[in-house]
Amino acid sequence: MARDYYEILGVARDADKEEIKRAYRRLARKYHPDVNKEEGAEERFKEINRAYEVLSEPETRARYNQFGEAGVNSAAGAGGFQDFGDMGGFADIFESFFSGFAGGGAPGQAGRRRSGPVRGDDLRLDLKLEFREAIFGGEREIRINHLETCTTCSGSGAKPGTRPRTCSTCNGAGQVRRATRTPFGSFTQVSVCPTCSGSGQVIEDKCDVCGGNGQRQETKKLKINIPAGVDNGTRLRVSDAGDAGQRGGPAGDLYVYLFVSEDPEFRREGINVLSELKISYVQAILGSRVEVNTVDNEPQELLIPPGTQSGRVLTLEGKGVPKLGNPVSRGDHLVTISIDIPTKISLEERELLEKLAKLRGDRIGKSGIEGFFGKVFGS
Repeated sequence: MARDYYEILGVARDADKEEIKRAYRRLARKYHPDVNKEEGAEERFKEINRAYEVLSEPETRARYNQFGEAGVNSAAGAGGFQDFGDMGGFADIFESFFSGFAGGGAPGQAGRRRSGPVRGDDLRLDLKLEFREAIFGGEREIRINHLETCTTCSGSGAKPGTRPRTCSTCNGAGQVRRATRTPFGSFTQVSVCPTCSGSGQVIEDKCDVCGGNGQRQETKKLKINIPAGVDNGTRLRVSDAGDAGQRGGPAGDLYVYLFVSEDPEFRREGINVLSELKISYVQAILGSRVEVNTVDNEPQELLIPPGTQSGRVLTLEGKGVPKLGNPVSRGDHLVTISIDIPTKISLEERELLEKLAKLRGDRIGKSGIEGFFGKVFGS
């Protein structure tokens, strides 16, 4: 399964267009084949470009957020070199290298971010679908275990009637700083406050229900819509259905990965449905009309042309899989013909076939009419 595009660029899922662009330029400069000669750098560069192509456009980004790679596999190419208008300098590389030191930003900036609202974690659920359910979609009820904000303490973690106090070690910053002298100068190293674990607050009287965590593990029922045309590996995003955020932060998302069961009669190839149909040798020679089962559960008449050979593929147009995101448009149902050669025939059938063989000038050997069938069907 392909790597997550947000992970490739190192940005959050709610990152704006400018954040994505900055991350892309920084990584592109680092892994550009003209700059980085390490093994694998060129493939990494192509991967970065692919991620940026998808995430930089609102429409393709929305499809990717909803369906994952399956929603954008034809919307953007991979490995295109673009948007290198300001390649001058490598300041971003040094900026990211020293971002852990105080010189990289205003004092206390990182601490305020740490002690502020925190977005909840995203969750993953694997869901198995029946073959037809994946083709036509529908509504499914699922159960997930996730963290919800404790209603007793409203997420504060403190016993009702009490409040957390500001951490005296870090003064609410969530971080402590230590000056370090090196041959290159003096740097201030920032680390998580050991007293409050980065929250900036200390809870003295913990909530009895959540134990001071501000969250509780709960099982929740959800109804999700399965779009028509999904396939193995399609990813659906359910907004705000992940773990609850902390300190007023938004909830994470739930990502549902779909896996489709096999069907005893039908197979799938992209948006086409494949099946096999066995007909008699008489039908193959003379032609006929037969009914074929379809994924719609409605038999469809199929014309067998005279002289049809074994292995021929006949098409039922528009009876395949709906296109993902455009269910009005469907693929085709491709029927592969196989011819049933009987191992035993009646005396009357044999006499008729021998007469036919004589008319055709076919020699009948000791094994009966096998030579005749070999000529007719090329076996």
